Amino acid sequence: MNTELTEDWIENVPFDELSIGQGTTITRTLTEADIVGFAAISGDMNPTHLDEQQARSLGLGGKTAHGMWSGAMVSAVLGTVFPGPGTVYVEQRMRFHGAARAGDTLTVSVQVTALDASTGRATLDCRVDKLGGEPLMSGQALVQAPTHKLRLPRAAGLRWHVFDAAAGLRGLLAQATRHERLRCAVVHPCDAESLRGALEAARHGLFTPIVVAPARRVRAIALEADLDLGECVIDDVPHSHAAAERAAALAAAGEVHSLMKGSLHTDELMKAVLARPELRTQRRLSHVFRFDVPAYHKPLLVTDAAMNIAPTLDEKVDIVQNAIDMARLLGCARPKVAVLAAVESVNPRMPCTLDASALAKMAERGQITGGIVDGPLAFDNAISAEAARIKGISSPVAGDPDILMAPDLASANILAKQLEYLGGAMGSGVVLGARVPIALTSRSDGATARLASAALAVILAHGYRSAAP
Repeated sequence: MNTELTEDWIENVPFDELSIGQGTTITRTLTEADIVGFAAISGDMNPTHLDEQQARSLGLGGKTAHGMWSGAMVSAVLGTVFPGPGTVYVEQRMRFHGAARAGDTLTVSVQVTALDASTGRATLDCRVDKLGGEPLMSGQALVQAPTHKLRLPRAAGLRWHVFDAAAGLRGLLAQATRHERLRCAVVHPCDAESLRGALEAARHGLFTPIVVAPARRVRAIALEADLDLGECVIDDVPHSHAAAERAAALAAAGEVHSLMKGSLHTDELMKAVLARPELRTQRRLSHVFRFDVPAYHKPLLVTDAAMNIAPTLDEKVDIVQNAIDMARLLGCARPKVAVLAAVESVNPRMPCTLDASALAKMAERGQITGGIVDGPLAFDNAISAEAARIKGISSPVAGDPDILMAPDLASANILAKQLEYLGGAMGSGVVLGARVPIALTSRSDGATARLASAALAVILAHGYRSAAP
């Protein structure tokens, strides 16, 4: 028989129902998450399984699955399909013939070759092949077969979720480097991490950097941190205030297409940007975090955690619209926005619930465009469709938002930092609403977060060239 491991029930074949030649075959498609997950569980971090470039340098066609993945698949068949629940492994022999890669569909077959009635043990031939016949593994298993019939529900709630911390960054880099290099003013990168982030962004082909900072100080930092400035252009200014003003002037003149914050204070840079009428739009400036969250199924945007302390309803319209426009430029055709509050019902004593309801209605009537907006939603029923179902909430957003809109800066900032420091999320941030996007990170962020923020700014800068904000 041929079986897919998708049924709700598992049923065994006890020893007295087994016969020579009896067996089963299952099929399963190997995924990137399977390979990464097996590496995490086993501790086998051999680069032939995890690093495409390294695997190719070793003469392989690319990264491959672990050989013991085949053994794990055989174990899954024996324990859940044939003979099934109650089977106990005694011995396994394996010979490996080839390697599998993500995307390969595999067939896993077992067949009884011997039965020992005195011990209740069964011997089975085992095979793992690529769909089409290319052999990957052959061997023999000796098992203690089940003694009585069992039919059990398949374990509920067991879902293997692998969080590839670098996947989101790779996706951003791939999207950002599809087009020609743009120029970016890196504003006062006068510590090792901010300078490293800018140089990494340039090395990945994101932009051509114009470092606006005290030249002597930048060179000293590069020397101390062993960073190669290469042909990096340094626009020499005396201090951080001058750096912010010079970078804003470059952006206003069209000489750079994005800005990237270094080690200066955010308000220094924003004050310089706001002082330039050429950089202003009809929109209010707002900040958006982009997170890859281990427990969530897609990228999640959080706004506004850095710019607007206690926004009014009018200001929230701009904040929501900025986030929707950003999500669309990142590839989300119709972003879903959950407008958060402490409760999911309108309460006149909680003004943020009135704002949330108004924002949802404004989106319905076209005053906010390009996305689906719903609120008020508490965080649990915004993120969890099951929580919404239990509470009787019918919402097109609940359980599947692309954007979380917080009531104010304090709640958004707390939420963002909880996602990062307790939830293990990988974050990057950008300021929207000006003529150029601004990669904005915390001074405590490392080079990876800065690289991701730079990629966001570049993607948006390319989008702005097609449709100016």
